Amino acid sequence: MAEKPQPVQVLYCGVCGLPAEYCEFGPDFEKCKPWLIQNAPEVYPDLLKEANAKDADKVSDQLQSTSISAGGGSSTSKPEEVKRLPGGKIKKKDKQEVIIEKVVRNKRKCITTVKGLELFGVKLSDASKKLGKKFATGASVVKGPTEKEQIDVQGDISYDIVEFITDTWSDVPEAAIFFIEDGKKVPAV
Repeated sequence: MAEKPQPVQVLYCGVCGLPAEYCEFGPDFEKCKPWLIQNAPEVYPDLLKEANAKDADKVSDQLQSTSISAGGGSSTSKPEEVKRLPGGKIKKKDKQEVIIEKVVRNKRKCITTVKGLELFGVKLSDASKKLGKKFATGASVVKGPTEKEQIDVQGDISYDIVEFITDTWSDVPEAAIFFIEDGKKVPAV
């Protein structure tokens, strides 16, 4: 009877999250090198040789610099922490901006979408109620195509909405409001 195959144990990189064999194809191979040298030297033997040569150079440089400078300590600055997602992707911080877009449906009916109000601390449910009352239309909070919540207002209210947003919520500056016209982002000012 044939033996059952055993599952393969895969070593994942602690920096980028990819399997160690694929780190060189990831976004941060330079940052992965120290981790690979320490935890998986058999995967990249060239790195180990390279690191040994660099270490020898660093030690000689340090010896020369300490003999020249008599007590100057090294200043180490802590690098800025970046939020990393699985697969080594970097999560970008959202820009604080409100985007207003007019979508035409059924040839003559319009929907105005307002995205980004929540970044200024505005509750979207309250904002949709105020927009609906002000413009006497239906307004609701829906999830957009990017899984972020946005406000959909029936009708073309893009002409008055900028003034209403800046008057109602003083935290939202007029310079942070943009229109999307013909696929391009245009400032509202």
